[in-house]
Amino acid sequence: MTVGKTDLAAMLATLTVKRRAAPVVMVSTDQVVSLGPEILGVLTEDEGTTVIATLNEAERRGWSTDFLAAWLTIEVHSSLEAVGLTAAMSHVLTEQQIPCNVLAGFYHDHLLVPLDHANAAIAALDSLRDH
Repeated sequence: MTVGKTDLAAMLATLTVKRRAAPVVMVSTDQVVSLGPEILGVLTEDEGTTVIATLNEAERRGWSTDFLAAWLTIEVHSSLEAVGLTAAMSHVLTEQQIPCNVLAGFYHDHLLVPLDHANAAIAALDSLRDH
């Protein structure tokens, strides 16, 4: 297993963004939901189960599709103990008034941004390499 980066300057210098092709939705449900090809994330909260699903799957299940998002993967293998990467990304997105929901994986961070802001979000995140 490779060790993730902890140096913020090194992470920013090599940061690239990959966009998943299909739009996703984030919904809350009281149903029991398991991961699958079109169920991309599940998180249990006191208020209900948060599900990240493809738009097609949400529509198939009759779930609300109010938050239509682009899934952006930050292609930097950051350590789980790295400091500053999320703050740097949040800062440039805030400057552009782009809402963002962050998902942290073992190897990469993932951002859900409103679908109509995806290109602007990618441009803002790409600008971090120039700092």
